[in-house]
Amino acid sequence: MKKRSITSEKRDNILGWLFCSPYLIFSLVFFLIPLCWAFWLSAMDWNLMSPDKSFVGFNNFRQLFGDAKVKAAFVNSFRYLVPIMLLCFLGGLVIALLVTQLPEKLKGITAVLFFIPYLTSGVATSVVVKYLFTYNSVLNVFLRDHFDLNISWFKNGKIAFWVITVLVVWKMSGYYALFILSAIEGVSEDVKEAARLDGSVGLHYLWHVTIPMIMPALTTVLVLASGLAFGIYTEPYLLTGGGPQLATTTWQLEIYYTSFTRFQSGYGAAMAIANAVQIFVVLRILNFVMDHFNRKFGW
Repeated sequence: MKKRSITSEKRDNILGWLFCSPYLIFSLVFFLIPLCWAFWLSAMDWNLMSPDKSFVGFNNFRQLFGDAKVKAAFVNSFRYLVPIMLLCFLGGLVIALLVTQLPEKLKGITAVLFFIPYLTSGVATSVVVKYLFTYNSVLNVFLRDHFDLNISWFKNGKIAFWVITVLVVWKMSGYYALFILSAIEGVSEDVKEAARLDGSVGLHYLWHVTIPMIMPALTTVLVLASGLAFGIYTEPYLLTGGGPQLATTTWQLEIYYTSFTRFQSGYGAAMAIANAVQIFVVLRILNFVMDHFNRKFGW
């Protein structure tokens, strides 16, 4: 019996590894190997095309500290992080709460309608927004004719930054609302009934019952939104190109320009690694803070 048990356990282990093998192979090919290659590339001076390449060690990383574009990308990542994380969180929460108040027959279709912006191509929405804010657009003509306002939307750094931020929040809020909506719908009816009997309604119910009960979903939303803020590329690339005066540039833009426009692939790889380190540190801090709140509410 013991031999049969050991044989059965080995067979189960083999089957487990067999079923996991597609994901393991995918991770190896598309994550581990490129990561190792990026570390090797960051120590080289190479344009990706010439057969000549030279080893420069940590020079690419030392160069990052004196690069104004890298400093701008580093600072802007936090400038994007705070409003995008908070607005996506609040937008998703508001949408989810509104949908929960609808009749059951309307909840599904309404949730899908809010989800549509997420499915829309970032290129398409950016092109539409760029046309909306051009000098001769309907909006600008209306503002000039009726209010004598002539706004240079993408030549003013602060305005351009907020246009990109609002566009990203509009696109992603419906997606994050689905996480929150699912968590709200999963709250036990017994909990809801007990809250109603205790007279907990409105904001009191939201703050003392709903939010504590859906804290894991809110943690997921905040982590995903923070990752989104560090990965912005399409919107600033198409709307501003990172300008004016690097006010809207991001890590992804600078990595792209460095690696594929200026053909400094080693320096671009060093940028990518520095960006990854920043993301890792910020997400670890965010996870630490949210874990504290989760433990506070019994999760």
